[in-house]
Amino acid sequence: MGSGGARPGRTPELLVLLCSVGAAVAAVAQPFVLGRTLDLLLRGGDTARWLLLSAGLLLGELLLDSLTSLCTGRCTAGWTAAVRSRAFAGLLGSAPDRAREFSPGDVGTRLTLNAAAAGGAPAARAALAASLVTPAGALVALALVDVWVAACVLAGLPALALVLRAFARDSGASVAAYQRVQSEIATRLLEALDGATTIAAAGTAARERERVLAPLPELAALGRRMWVLHGRALGRSGVLVPLLVLAATAVGGLRLAAGALSVGGLLAAGRYAQLAAGVGGAASLLGAVVRGRQARARTLELERLPPLAYGTRRLPPDGPGSLELRGVRVVRDGREVLRADGLRVPGGATVAVVGRGGAGKSVLVAVAGRLTDPDEGQVLLDGVPLDRLSRQALRSEVAFAFERPVLGEGTVAEAVAAGARRASPEQVRAALGAAGADGFVRRLPHGDGTPLTWAPLSGGEHQRLGLARAFAHAGRLLIMDDATSSLDTATEHEVDRALRRSPRPGTRLVVAHRPSVADRADLVIWLEEGRVRAVATHRELWHTADYRAVFAAGGTGAGPSPVRRPASERARP
Repeated sequence: MGSGGARPGRTPELLVLLCSVGAAVAAVAQPFVLGRTLDLLLRGGDTARWLLLSAGLLLGELLLDSLTSLCTGRCTAGWTAAVRSRAFAGLLGSAPDRAREFSPGDVGTRLTLNAAAAGGAPAARAALAASLVTPAGALVALALVDVWVAACVLAGLPALALVLRAFARDSGASVAAYQRVQSEIATRLLEALDGATTIAAAGTAARERERVLAPLPELAALGRRMWVLHGRALGRSGVLVPLLVLAATAVGGLRLAAGALSVGGLLAAGRYAQLAAGVGGAASLLGAVVRGRQARARTLELERLPPLAYGTRRLPPDGPGSLELRGVRVVRDGREVLRADGLRVPGGATVAVVGRGGAGKSVLVAVAGRLTDPDEGQVLLDGVPLDRLSRQALRSEVAFAFERPVLGEGTVAEAVAAGARRASPEQVRAALGAAGADGFVRRLPHGDGTPLTWAPLSGGEHQRLGLARAFAHAGRLLIMDDATSSLDTATEHEVDRALRRSPRPGTRLVVAHRPSVADRADLVIWLEEGRVRAVATHRELWHTADYRAVFAAGGTGAGPSPVRRPASERARP
């Protein structure tokens, strides 16, 4: 089970059950009281007490039904929140690559529609249990009124039970398939929204609409099947119930004619027959339980994602940020995507990670910063294995900057300050300056106090704020995974200069697609098909045709700058 989101416990479900059972008891008691009142009226007896009792039962049933609705709402809301937060915690607590099997649309469906259906299941289960109290109590009361009428009703109940059993069995598979197709449509829709600009520019909106809606006929067929199953169950019970009530009324009439049953007893017997046959009306509640169970199975897949476990060790104080990969091997879908053994990154160095698309660059930096664990081997930071570090020690010393950072909500300053340890206002301002973001931030209505929702940001501005957040929290290791792709060359160069002037530059691991970035680095790690082909300077590697082809494939073939940077600007290994 996931660790996030406390479960509401069984109290809300128990309250729904108690209120529902109370309402059922009141409903079962009413026919007896009404029958007794009718008999007294026919005999001219005193009916005041019985009329008062009948009114009290009716009022009590209404009040208990209202309480049931209130408790059902609270129970559903509490369980939905718990299911959603636990699934979300499981998703965030696992290694990102472990969650990649779930598409964004699928995750969104599981956290919204499926979580809501799963959250309604406990209350539906309690209501279903209570709904069986009414026919059971009615059958017992009917036996006390007249055993022959009770026997008639009892003989017909197995047929109703078979109807419900068939409905539960057949609807489970249909519900699961329906939820799967829902997720598929949501996934395609999110993909289309993400590429809306490209679709509009290419004029392929009609084709994209067809792609998104392609699973709709299957969804409609599954929906129709679900309604057919539901309608079939209701229809069969709708035929059986009147026949059962009619048979019970006929037997009751014969017993009345024989003098074995009073008029009030006949009234009570007819009503009890209706209540006992009401077991067929449980199909709707049973359907909600089935849908909730299938939906819960889907949210549990997120909740039970393998968590990224942490140790208890700390890093040695004032470590330079040296990084080492020993016997590291990463396998995805049966294919080795990274192998690195004896790879050492000197503390304080800026190291570019270079390679063609799919060479394993993002896998390497993810392993280096422990966004994921290798299948084999160890990654050490200043001599300490990353998986032995506490969460606080790791995340306060390793910072990431990505191509598309998620800034969250709040103000610009709050977005930059958020992290494992909250950055001070001075650190936020320094980080904004280092990322080249202070200029456009000053032009915002309230500077860095401007809410992000009021700040329409370009791609480059958005990326610079992500860089600022990484700089504000950078410890001894800063990893930049394509984090400057939206910046122009001049701004990118200024960001690099600002980092090198930092009082504690630390070690920087940069995924590079431009030769200018690799040229400014102290070392280059050249990856090819998941293997480390070479570790050297950009100038040394530039003499190799295959290395130059890496940048040519990326759309730029510019070589190293003819002007070397001053030694004071270069981090020394």
